[in-house]
Amino acid sequence: MARRKLLLLLKPFDVYQVTQSNAVSRFSNPRIFHYIDNRRKVHKEAINVCQKILQQKPIDWKPIFRNNLSQPIHNVDLVVTVGGDGTLLQASHFLDDSIPVLGVNSDPTQAEEVEKFSNEFDATRSTGYLCAATVKNFEQVLDGFLEDQIVPSKLSRISVSVNSKVLPTCALNDILIAHPCPATVSRFSFKIRGDDETCSPLVNCRSSGLRISTAAGSTAAMHSAGGFPMPILSRDLQYMVREPISQGPAISRLMHGLIKSDQSMDASWFSKEGFVYFDGSHVFHTIQNGDTIEISSKAPVLQVVLPHLST
Repeated sequence: MARRKLLLLLKPFDVYQVTQSNAVSRFSNPRIFHYIDNRRKVHKEAINVCQKILQQKPIDWKPIFRNNLSQPIHNVDLVVTVGGDGTLLQASHFLDDSIPVLGVNSDPTQAEEVEKFSNEFDATRSTGYLCAATVKNFEQVLDGFLEDQIVPSKLSRISVSVNSKVLPTCALNDILIAHPCPATVSRFSFKIRGDDETCSPLVNCRSSGLRISTAAGSTAAMHSAGGFPMPILSRDLQYMVREPISQGPAISRLMHGLIKSDQSMDASWFSKEGFVYFDGSHVFHTIQNGDTIEISSKAPVLQVVLPHLST
């Protein structure tokens, strides 16, 4: 039997990089500098622990920092991400539906630290909502996967087409369609179309943008904006018009809703410029006045080892 191959995708250290020499100029409170430096040490130790565990397993593996990833991931049986949800989201942009991903939250939020520093700064870290493991149980979860006792879940992703051309990136959490300047009004229209070509009424909007989330992303920005959490295995998408300029009652009820798995959203963009952001601000596609955008959950799924199914 061939040995399994694993890619270890790492959050880089430079996201924490603050030297003692510039700490005083950047932070008036030295406790902030020590806190950030400690986060770097904790993350580094988490990587060391994960690597030591992998060295003891009958698998072939190699590490790579996420900022060095530029090509689709192929020829591995599993991707392990060490960081937080952001590292797993970045990995998802390079994965099709054939390779599962297992997230390790390298530095989970500690409630006592949040309370301790609450009057000075926010000590909250990555939620790790999609991360199945921490360093404490990584070996247990990894063994469960290697022994076929843990089966990855298939999570929906968002497919986006602009002017009938499918964009190469699929969103695992959400997309945001908006003008690049947050103070500028975004002008667009949309309707929901079924596979049987039935359509909802056309909605014309002036707002600060349009957000569409998957079930996995419904607990993130969508929930913070007033949306509702969805069962994580749902194939439906949730949409919300952000800060719409006042509409009549008949239109207002269409500002937030679902795009069912057998439906898509057809949108038209009427501002001079705009962006479609995928899973945050780092990955985006430019759009311009007159562009048409199709959004659906018909993208390839992503196989994810989920925390509540691996404990």
